[in-house]
Amino acid sequence: MDSPFNCLVFDLDDTLYPSETGIAEAVKRNIEGFLIEKCGFSETKASSLRVELFKAYGSTLAGLRALGYDIGADDYHGFVHGRLPYDLIKPDPQLRNLLCSITQRKIIFTNSDRNHAITCLKRLEIADCFDQIICFETMNPNLSKATRPDEFPVLLKPSMDAMKLALHVANVDPRHALFLDDNIKNVTAGKALGLRTVLVILLAFFFFFFFGNKFSTFFSKENHLTFIYIYEGWEDGERR
Repeated sequence: MDSPFNCLVFDLDDTLYPSETGIAEAVKRNIEGFLIEKCGFSETKASSLRVELFKAYGSTLAGLRALGYDIGADDYHGFVHGRLPYDLIKPDPQLRNLLCSITQRKIIFTNSDRNHAITCLKRLEIADCFDQIICFETMNPNLSKATRPDEFPVLLKPSMDAMKLALHVANVDPRHALFLDDNIKNVTAGKALGLRTVLVILLAFFFFFFFGNKFSTFFSKENHLTFIYIYEGWEDGERR
């Protein structure tokens, strides 16, 4: 039977591989290290500031630039992602088989920089399964041209401007696309733009693919694949 989707849009971190790998925690440590080494904050302040900037601006980099810190994206990502223990991410043959079984376009949509995205996909051995990567550089092409830190605000999910730009660049019709992400705010933004959405929860990857009125559920204890969770009713971060 025909699928209602001609494109599947996947988040990367904590969606295609689980947070239990330790990568997410390493990112947090590296961000705090950046705040200490490059910005001069104390260890105590760095820890709380990282959380504050994420909540207020969507990322530490976006928050620092909004506050007037002249920090280049390449320098930031090089410090935060360049030191990650990528060897913790293991090849996932079952995930690869699942992705290869889908004939529709498959796109990565991540707030991370391109180098990080490519490295993670290569570690999982699924880089060739995707047709396109929408990443930090895609959403912020003019950032390096800025004459002052706040000239070009950093665009990231769940900003509607970022979401619209990503769909435009990827030439995605939201009426016929499925968006999978582990962040409620990102899923809510996707739904607001007309995307069909899947919220990835329980620190596992919830994989969903329609064949008309049928859906398939996959489980792999070794690779952290489990059933999918479909929810179309997130509004203002609350379940309806």
